[in-house]
Amino acid sequence: MRLADHLLIVPIVLPLVTGALLLLFDERRHILKATIGTLSTLVLAGVAIALLLMTNDGAGPASAAYLLGDWPAPFGIVLVLDRLSAMMLVTSSLLGVAALLFALARWHKSGPHFHSLFQFLLMGLSGAFLTGDLFNLFVFFEVMLAASYALLLHGSGAVRVRAGLHYIAINLVASFLFLIGVSLIYSVTGTLNMADLAGRIAGLSPDHRGLLEAGTAILGIAFLVKAGMWPLCFWLPGAYAAAAAPVAAVFAVLSKVGVYAVFRLSPLLLGVGAGSSAGLPDRVLLVGGLATVAFGMIGVLASQALARLAAFSVIVSSGTLLAAAGMADVATTAGALFYLVSSTFTIGALFLLVELVERTRDPAAQVLAVTSEVYGDDEGEEVAEVGIAIPATLAILGTCFALCGILVAGLPPFSGFVGKFALLSAVVGAGDDGEIRPASWAFLTLVILSGLFAMVAMIRAGIHIFWAPAEAIVPRVRVIEFAPVALLLGLCAAMTVGAGPLMRYATATAEALHAPAAYIDSVRNTARVTAGDPR
Repeated sequence: MRLADHLLIVPIVLPLVTGALLLLFDERRHILKATIGTLSTLVLAGVAIALLLMTNDGAGPASAAYLLGDWPAPFGIVLVLDRLSAMMLVTSSLLGVAALLFALARWHKSGPHFHSLFQFLLMGLSGAFLTGDLFNLFVFFEVMLAASYALLLHGSGAVRVRAGLHYIAINLVASFLFLIGVSLIYSVTGTLNMADLAGRIAGLSPDHRGLLEAGTAILGIAFLVKAGMWPLCFWLPGAYAAAAAPVAAVFAVLSKVGVYAVFRLSPLLLGVGAGSSAGLPDRVLLVGGLATVAFGMIGVLASQALARLAAFSVIVSSGTLLAAAGMADVATTAGALFYLVSSTFTIGALFLLVELVERTRDPAAQVLAVTSEVYGDDEGEEVAEVGIAIPATLAILGTCFALCGILVAGLPPFSGFVGKFALLSAVVGAGDDGEIRPASWAFLTLVILSGLFAMVAMIRAGIHIFWAPAEAIVPRVRVIEFAPVALLLGLCAAMTVGAGPLMRYATATAEALHAPAAYIDSVRNTARVTAGDPR
């Protein structure tokens, strides 16, 4: 086995070892811990990009399995790398780099073990994207959530504690449902390996099929809670808005883990090869996704606080992706995958920008803002002044805010527009005989309206902050706080320039998801390194 073959496990082992190592150092050694954590996160991003290039190499396999302990599937734990998992690894690691750099300005000193928790969160994300087993997906979900519980409370404060308790309670219930769903599926199929499940579900007897569908439905609820589908998303705006800026930014990809699970498992387990269970979740995803978009866009328009506006943008993004998953066709899935990456970077940048923009506002004016009380927006905690005040700061912040507004609304020419255009053109062309289905019209209308509502909300906020403020305050901002925002917006710009190759990658990913034979074969036929067979 070549050394390069072991690269697949690095996204899990590297943050695990780094997080454990950082626990050994005293909390007063901020510089050392920040250096180690940053280097580890940068290496993780480099490894993720290398894995993505491997999956996009036409000479190599599009899907590769890694047998932990050299036990063959389905008896042992298996990690699977394909285009979708590589894409999600790159997205989460680059977002992680930006969030960590922003945290180095001050947030990493605001509570104990920030860097260890951040590394464990990255480990859980990487494991969830790479695992080929349902139970290990549950394990990595729990690792990710345990770290996120502590990170949400990072920096303390009554608002964070209240939102954190809601967040923890809801996610514990979702985890319990996850475990029940996995247990029911195992009771009728005898396996939790995803590739093995795909082969067994088609031949399942009618007596067991009801239990299987009940298990997948319960499992689906757990995923949809984490993805933030209406009406299971009531916890999300408060929790995301209360989190510290770098934590909220990296949380932008947490809801996408639920969306990832839907895109991964719906066509694999309940696709065309699933017998009478084929297409079982499609209608629920479509209707639920559309309802989520409608709820999210109303929330965006009603939000008086920028952090809540960003949190409701997460809900709009999740709803759009879930509805696209319900369409269950290759072109729509390809557009959705492009939109997933673009919206994650955009909302991450917006969460970071919110903290910088809030420094331009007069605290006294916020106290007098009665609308905050009406809409349930709590006062933010006092922000310690950092950095230097320079006149150009306000202009740079305004430019970044305008770019975020264009991306969130999906206006041309940036990647938000490319993603939505790819989605809508695919939906319009998905009907038989050139006719557009009623569901497609509903999807089309809601996606366009959500962009309009986002544009109105961002313009309204921009006027209050930059154009006609009660008192102009030049904020103190550090370069290390600007740089992550510029990095994420730059990635969105790069996605616009490279939209052609990226859409081809997304299309190849969607084709592989809807025809998962290569994924199943790579797991089943991966040879052991040593001789002998435990079976």
